Amino acid sequence: MRMPSEANGPDAGAGALLKILRDGQARTRAELVQLTGLARSTLGQRLDALVSQRWVVPAEEAISSGGRPAVAFTFNRSARVVLAADLGATHARVAVTDLGTEVLAERAAEVPIDRGPEETLHWLQRTFEEMLAESGHTTGEVCGIGVGLPGPVEHSSGRPVNPPIMPGWDGFPVPEWLGERLGAPVLVDNDVNIMALGEHWAARPEADHLIFVKVGTGIGCGIISDRRLHRGAQGAAGDIGHIQVSPTLDVVCRCGNCGCLEAVASGAAVAARLREAGVEATGGRDIVRLVRSGNTQAVQLIRQAGREIGEVLASIVNFFNPSVIVVGGDVAEAGEQILAGLREVIYSRSLPLATQHLTITASDLGDRAGVIGAAVMVIEHVLAPGAADHVPGRP
Repeated sequence: MRMPSEANGPDAGAGALLKILRDGQARTRAELVQLTGLARSTLGQRLDALVSQRWVVPAEEAISSGGRPAVAFTFNRSARVVLAADLGATHARVAVTDLGTEVLAERAAEVPIDRGPEETLHWLQRTFEEMLAESGHTTGEVCGIGVGLPGPVEHSSGRPVNPPIMPGWDGFPVPEWLGERLGAPVLVDNDVNIMALGEHWAARPEADHLIFVKVGTGIGCGIISDRRLHRGAQGAAGDIGHIQVSPTLDVVCRCGNCGCLEAVASGAAVAARLREAGVEATGGRDIVRLVRSGNTQAVQLIRQAGREIGEVLASIVNFFNPSVIVVGGDVAEAGEQILAGLREVIYSRSLPLATQHLTITASDLGDRAGVIGAAVMVIEHVLAPGAADHVPGRP
């Protein structure tokens, strides 16, 4: 396991000790002394603090080296629970997880984001409370709440900023509104960022550099750089949907500009082209259904959408040199048809060295990527060494 530098050394606090144990391996006091460099008495104090708060528990099996068995300690994934929500343009997925991102309760529902923040968040609050009851937990056991939104989010404040498809949400204090009602800290991010986190955490932890592309009602991109989510200065990194793909196109994007990638290759754009051709389609799910049924027009349009997205991603591959590109979102369920268009352009337009070991694939987590990522966002925040030193004990 790659051990962060802050987890070692005589100044390591209880949170850094917890970081070591989070890999799930049971360790004795002697092993922890060797790993941290702490004096045995100091380590004992910090370990006792973690045990008293139930962050760490004795392992089921003691470790013996001949003589009296030594008690081993391990991370307690059930010490707290996390509330996670992935709110999309038209639907939402909500989950309660443990500290290892195991889903304890889950719901999906049609929830149009354009009905406004208070109505949407009231629904989310009620749903969280119902799911906690169903899973046998209380709000007092919640260590944090993670929310993904389908628009730009200023990460430092958790507030949406001029979100094109979210009327009434601009500047709305989502963390404060939910936090006051559920009594836990709230973290908010763009939905594709949390999808990137979820996919990296659960499916591809070995990837140092990963791009997650969401193709749904809109198009966005989450960036994992050196195993960390890259948000940029204000949280706007990865907004590839508003890169101009052709200055000659007069297709007006919802951002007000013409020829944006999202305006020509998103699920909404492809559905509009199908309707113009006399084929009934309202969004990504209809497109996928048509592709799977062999509709020629849908297949041609979705493959062309893949090429157009590939034009933008080819530049990103040359610039960023990721090892993996993961494609998710509703339209990604079209599978190889959209991936074929992407690969065709990326491999022909990117430098050979940049594509030498590049993998382009569909999301392993599918619809769950967002809620898993929202949970990861909370867990990594709450259990960061400095933060975990100050988390109160379990009620």
